[in-house]
Amino acid sequence: MTDTSTPSPTSNAQPSLLVQGAQALLTGFGGKQARAAACDLRIRGDRIEAIGRLRREPGERVLDATDCVIYPAWVNTHHHLAQSLLKGVPGGIDATLTPWLEAVPFRFRGAFDGELLRLAARIGLIELALSGCATVADHHYYHWPGIGFDGPAILFEEAERLGLRMVLCRGGATRSRDFESGIPGAQRPESLRDYLDDLGRLRALYHDDSPRAMRRVVAAPTTPLFSMQPQELRETAAHARSLGLRLHSHLSETVIYQEVAHARHACSPIEFVAGVDWLGPDVWFAHLVKLSDADIAELGRTRTGIAHCPQSNGRLGSGIAPVKALQQAGSPISLAVDGAASNEACDMLQEAHAAWLMARARGGHLARPGFAGGAGEQGAADATVEDVVRWGTAGGAEVLGLQGVGTLAPGQSADLAIYRLDQPRHFGLHDAAIAPVASGGASLRALLVAGRVVAEDGAIPGLDMARLGRQARDAVRRLQTLVG
Repeated sequence: MTDTSTPSPTSNAQPSLLVQGAQALLTGFGGKQARAAACDLRIRGDRIEAIGRLRREPGERVLDATDCVIYPAWVNTHHHLAQSLLKGVPGGIDATLTPWLEAVPFRFRGAFDGELLRLAARIGLIELALSGCATVADHHYYHWPGIGFDGPAILFEEAERLGLRMVLCRGGATRSRDFESGIPGAQRPESLRDYLDDLGRLRALYHDDSPRAMRRVVAAPTTPLFSMQPQELRETAAHARSLGLRLHSHLSETVIYQEVAHARHACSPIEFVAGVDWLGPDVWFAHLVKLSDADIAELGRTRTGIAHCPQSNGRLGSGIAPVKALQQAGSPISLAVDGAASNEACDMLQEAHAAWLMARARGGHLARPGFAGGAGEQGAADATVEDVVRWGTAGGAEVLGLQGVGTLAPGQSADLAIYRLDQPRHFGLHDAAIAPVASGGASLRALLVAGRVVAEDGAIPGLDMARLGRQARDAVRRLQTLVG
């Protein structure tokens, strides 16, 4: 074979791994760079050294990717790992957002201790890894005075145990929601001073500014309109930026956000966060479903990002975020699972499949005939699989500020998901590259994070899955008993 690769500056003294024989490779880039012409990939240390038609070097380990497709590993930009023990709660399964919040995450929040959080995090991270996800931004808002356990420490420990990248979005609130007063065991909010002090503590302990960081910290009050006063949001933004931290939260998920912003501040949710210094390329919001044309233009102008959560937004009846319009306006687009309590799964492949379908469905829904001033179906189906892969990989890395991950290229971190196309859903496909997204799933041949094999042949080395399942069932019974 002819070596057509471009070498990276990594040292030849390090042991290497050759991933060889794949049918297709999507890079995470856009346009003509979205696909690699040749699909062998050499990893040396924690980085990609070459992509092309590659010969095996003496002593080099080979990972056989025959009949497989290679993607950059997914970057999940908004999650609630604690919810991995709150799937399918009957009181919330048919609810919209606000009654669901009351019936599920807020109702069970006070029942969690460190042991339950650790188990929930472990379940969620394992499920994400087995879908090909290497980087998880967890919006963790289990913080209150006298809590008795250090949630961020638990999350970082569990991610490190699996070998995944963890971005800790430090949630919390200085105000309570109206419905919390009626929830038994509802927890008291923090003071702003305690919140800001803890941001500094977490930054000192965990935050890494490097392009391929395994750990990051983000300032993430739970919801701007509900969790802090306007001046507190300004102080939080200024303090976080002084520490070199990015900003994240929920926003414009449902019409409730629009109603509250209008009633309290006589503006839209986007205008509200603009007024408290919460827009910019260091900010991204989850959901952004309910937006006006002016909102979209402002988000694009400021390059504020979105964590697009199509399955959760569908499950809660919130709607479909206008991701194509946001992209055209200039906003970075990323994908996220949200939480398993409003999704019942933590699967980035399923999320990508839903994102592809829903973006096209929204375009078709908005289409108007020519006699009504529209352009028919022109542009209604212009979200491609390559777009979705870019959103879920390079787009995620962009909103998280991780320049060294999210794409497959020499010099980048060796974060890649290899999918085996061995299920009947893939048989007969004319284009293997689109299979994992377009067909709605594929079995994982391997997940590599920073060059390390984290999962192989659909399994985590050393994991007793049956035991984990028993622990989860016991934990659900415990939670049900505690909450009543």
